[in-house]
Amino acid sequence: MKLPAVPGITPVNLDSVERTTAELQTLMARLRGPDAARDLGLEAAAVQCAEIAHEQRAGLLALVEHRDADPALLIAGVVPVANPGEAADLGYHIADTTPGIRDVSTAHTSRGYPVVIVERIGLSGAQLQAVVLDPDRPRAAVFTLHSPGGRGWLEVAGLAGTLVAGVDLTPAAPAPGTRAGSGRSPGGTSARSAGRW
Repeated sequence: MKLPAVPGITPVNLDSVERTTAELQTLMARLRGPDAARDLGLEAAAVQCAEIAHEQRAGLLALVEHRDADPALLIAGVVPVANPGEAADLGYHIADTTPGIRDVSTAHTSRGYPVVIVERIGLSGAQLQAVVLDPDRPRAAVFTLHSPGGRGWLEVAGLAGTLVAGVDLTPAAPAPGTRAGSGRSPGGTSARSAGRW
């Protein structure tokens, strides 16, 4: 799987929970500046996302920032899907069975993959989930964006949408000297490019 590099989305290393948390805290400190008040909601969300990313063996955890918005956290991974069905069917199922959903829509990525987009806005901030279905394999790429503050939600959601729109589900060829199917590489994606996972 390949992801495009998107300005404003900074991936962090996924070697360990401690390293992931430390990198997120460093990024957030840079955003706050020396005199800004601490955003405890974002810090708590960052620690929680770091733990979830490692528990679920996520392929990407990133900070999403836009000058006109509160920063948000993006976590992504590939999950098996026993019966993928149609994107519209998945959208209807999510809308009927999940409380607090504000909007469910379907679309296609720039490569033609069907995607279901779910938006939820509540007291804990704004959340967007995009599920990209792989038409050739029983799996889906799931992207979850969370902004505890919610200010400028459309701007950070737009950045995440750019990343999702450019996803390539084509299996990556193994690097020379490695075995195919050897599992997820340690660590996340480079801060310079979103890369493969």
